[in-house]
Amino acid sequence: MAKRDYYEVLGVSKTASADEIKKAYRRLAMKFHPDRATDDTSAEGKFKEAKEAYEVLSDGDKRSAYDRFGHDGIRGAGMGGPGGFSAEGFSDIFGDVFGDIFGGSRRGGPQVFRGADLGYELRLDLEKAVNGESVTIDVPSQVTCESCNGSGAKKGTQPVQCSTCGGAGQVRMQQGFFSIQQTCPACKGAGTMISDHCETCHGRGRTRKTRTLSVKVPPGVDDGDRIRLSGEGEAGRNGGPSGDLYVEIRLNPHKLFKRNGADLSCEVPISFATATLGGEVELPTLDGNVSLKVPAGTQSGKIFRLRSKGVTMVRDTRKGDLFAQVAVETPVNLTSEQKELLSEFDTQLQAGGDKHSPRADNWFDTVKRFFERIGQ
Repeated sequence: MAKRDYYEVLGVSKTASADEIKKAYRRLAMKFHPDRATDDTSAEGKFKEAKEAYEVLSDGDKRSAYDRFGHDGIRGAGMGGPGGFSAEGFSDIFGDVFGDIFGGSRRGGPQVFRGADLGYELRLDLEKAVNGESVTIDVPSQVTCESCNGSGAKKGTQPVQCSTCGGAGQVRMQQGFFSIQQTCPACKGAGTMISDHCETCHGRGRTRKTRTLSVKVPPGVDDGDRIRLSGEGEAGRNGGPSGDLYVEIRLNPHKLFKRNGADLSCEVPISFATATLGGEVELPTLDGNVSLKVPAGTQSGKIFRLRSKGVTMVRDTRKGDLFAQVAVETPVNLTSEQKELLSEFDTQLQAGGDKHSPRADNWFDTVKRFFERIGQ
C-alpha cells in the first residue's frame, strides 16, 4: 500500500511553518495516542503515521529531500528501518509533545514550588468601610527559615546534588519506544539532598511565624470585597515565589443603617401626632444630621428617599441614596386622663366614617364581602 503524502497526513500545506507543523502533529498525537484512543482500533496506525510524517517535516534536511524526491528521497536517511522512524527520534518527539502531561518538559531542571495563597477575614464598622483607612493585621503563615535561608541544611553546611537525578530534579523512564519524565523520587524535584538538617526548620526550609501587615482599605469597600496583597502568602519551596494574601471584608452590623451596595436604609420612629399633623424629624446620616419633612397624614411604613446620602462605591463615582422608612410609634404607659382623651378622640373619628380612616373602612368592607361569599 502506497504511503500517504506527509503534508496530507498532518493536514498542513507544503508552505507550512515549523510551528504550524508541530501544532498539527500535537493535535493528531493527542487524538490518536494508543493510551487515549483505546476504543479506536486504527488509532495506533494513525499515531505512527503522524509520527513518521512529523519526524521528516520537522527536520530541515529531510523535509528538503522529501519535497524534491518524495518518499524515495528520505529512504535510509536515519529513518530507522521498516517502521519509518527511529526509536530515539520517536522518544525525543514524544517527550517534546507529551512532557507536560507526564510531569515536566524534556529539558527539566530542579522544580520550584509556589507558596500557598492565604485568606484573612477583616471585620470593619460601616463608617470605616465607607471612609477607608489603613489597618494592621496579624497573619500566621509559613515563612522562609532565617537560620538556613530556606535551604533546609544545618548552618555551615550546604545541600548536595542529588545522585539519583544529577541535580535535574527529574528522572527519565524508558518504556519501549516511550520516554517519560517524572519528578525525582529521591529529592522530590529539588535537585539536591540534605545530609544535616537545619535544627530550626528540620530540613523543611520554612517555619511558622505570625507577621504583622498593614492593609490599606480603599473607601467604599463592601461586604465580601477582597483585597489582594501580592507576595504576602506563604513562602515558596526550593526558591519558588511566595503566594498571595486575600483579605476579605466583612461588615459589622450597624445600629442605625443597613447597606445595599451604594444605598443605605434606616427606620425612623415618629409619633402619632407627627404622622397625623405633619412636622419635621431630625435624621442622622453618615454626613451629619438632616431634617426630614413628614407630610400630614403619613402612614406607618412610608419610605422617604434622600438622594446622595448613601455611599460611594470603590469603582463608582456615583453616590447612593438613603431610604428612610417611618414607623408610627404607638403610645404606651398612658395615664387615665390620656386614655379618656384618646377614647373620646377615637369616638369622634369613627363618627366621621371613611373620611378619617379610608383604609380601615375599605378593609372592613372587604372582610364583610368575603364572609358573605363563603357563606353562600
